[in-house]
Amino acid sequence: MDDRQVSTLRDLPLQVHRANRINGRWEKQGDGTFNTVLHKYTGEVLAELPHASAAQMDKAIGAARDATRPMAQFSAGDRSRALERLAVLIETNKDALARLIMMEAGKPITYAEGEVARAITTTKLAAAEALRHAGEVVVVDHDAGKGRQAFTRRYPIGPVACITPFNFPLNLVMHKVAPALAAGCPVVLKPAPQAPLTALALGQLIAELDLPDGAFQVLVCGNDVAEHLVKDERMSMLSFTGSDKVGWHLKAICGKKRVALELGGNAAVVVDESAELATTARLIARGAYLYAGQICISTQRIFVASSVFDRFQDLLVKEIAALRSGDPADPQVSNGPLIDHGHFERIGTWVQEAIDGGAEVRIGARPLDPDHHIYAPTLLSGTTDHMKVNSEEVFGPVAILERSNSYSEALDRVNDSRFGLQAGVFTNDLAHVKEAHEKLCVGGIMINDVPGFRVDGMPYGGVKDSGLGREGVRYAMAEMTEPRLLVY
Repeated sequence: MDDRQVSTLRDLPLQVHRANRINGRWEKQGDGTFNTVLHKYTGEVLAELPHASAAQMDKAIGAARDATRPMAQFSAGDRSRALERLAVLIETNKDALARLIMMEAGKPITYAEGEVARAITTTKLAAAEALRHAGEVVVVDHDAGKGRQAFTRRYPIGPVACITPFNFPLNLVMHKVAPALAAGCPVVLKPAPQAPLTALALGQLIAELDLPDGAFQVLVCGNDVAEHLVKDERMSMLSFTGSDKVGWHLKAICGKKRVALELGGNAAVVVDESAELATTARLIARGAYLYAGQICISTQRIFVASSVFDRFQDLLVKEIAALRSGDPADPQVSNGPLIDHGHFERIGTWVQEAIDGGAEVRIGARPLDPDHHIYAPTLLSGTTDHMKVNSEEVFGPVAILERSNSYSEALDRVNDSRFGLQAGVFTNDLAHVKEAHEKLCVGGIMINDVPGFRVDGMPYGGVKDSGLGREGVRYAMAEMTEPRLLVY
């Protein structure tokens, strides 16, 4: 299919309902208000979706609770087969899903294709994990327990409320849905308003599986209705991916339910004297500006040893200059549109504030195409800790490059942040690898790669303001189940 011909939902060989999926049915009526979904490059209206009402959300929560026992009674084999079937359905529709992601999320098409491939992997991992996720033998045959045996079995905790962001509208949904289904937990999903269509398309695929009506429901709704989902005691867990401000607010109001938060960050890399500079510059340029930096583990802060700083800066600027910006349907484009006008304006304001405060522009720092919300890949130096481009999550095509006088100083500067999601360390010194592992206060450290590296089975999550709990299929399933001890 020619990408240039795909500009509306009618062009896709995949059914996308303009309705909410509630208790096994598509409901086209809502609260009387609508969510407009735009093509993020052309600005065309892709769909007008009804906002679910509070009564509809209540109905969905009730259906999820009703599905709890039937889902828990599904055998491990049944759950695994359902997920294997879902992986096949995603594979069958992979081209249409990638184009849908490109249109509604503004994601460069090659990156969108990669997201769909990852979603297939995530689903297959869950299918496999459903067959081996188990408890453990507990040794109690001592002291007062002499002569006894004990073991645990893991049971699903019940319905999971899932709230997902716009930037990975398929795979970040699957990182919640696939483990939940593998564990036997019903899901009520609230997707991001900027890019909900992929979740609705997924709902159509899951509808083809032999699951209870309340096993998977997806509702587009306003914040007040979403908070009803979060607060309701019938939901056993909240799994949220998004901004730190919203995530911690939801944790504060969700009551006693279990919580997993995958939030943002201002991810950093350290480049020491032993790093292979040309390769490092190429990786960091991609890691900072791919998808216009709209990735929670996008490289934002770069700390380079003084002895190689000037040489590395030249290499990095050259790599940045070679990046292509523009229409995300172009396979050569890596820096496409920002998600909306508000984010486009905010990024320009933050960059100008840094420049006014004394930061130096190495490249970029200007709008490239305001009509399409494309901002130039930007690199700043001479920033201070209080500047937003340094201390906050930019979530745009902006990075800072700073000189460090020692390796220990660079690690300290990585840690000098309220965030702690992932970090990258470019080094060929084993002692530096060990020191990074001991000192960096982050959820994951990538050696000779950018913070944006992620394989879907690995434990993923942050510390400090970057989150709570871990994703990655097996680790998410642990969050969605509880061990029940039997002693005899």
